[in-house]
Amino acid sequence: MNKQRAQEIVNSPEMVRVTYNGVPIFIQNVNENNETARIYPLDEPQNEQEVPLNQLAEH
Repeated sequence: MNKQRAQEIVNSPEMVRVTYNGVPIFIQNVNENNETARIYPLDEPQNEQEVPLNQLAEH
């Protein structure tokens, strides 16, 4: 996923289906300098992690 689309999803009022390694996730924010995103699995909000944007997939 590119950083512009990831930022659009973060700013969207609608829930957009995004996965990381096949797991549905929520994007908290995007670090455009590092091209990473702060995410967590929808069913594990306490499991935050920083991941490369190119490993996120929109469905």
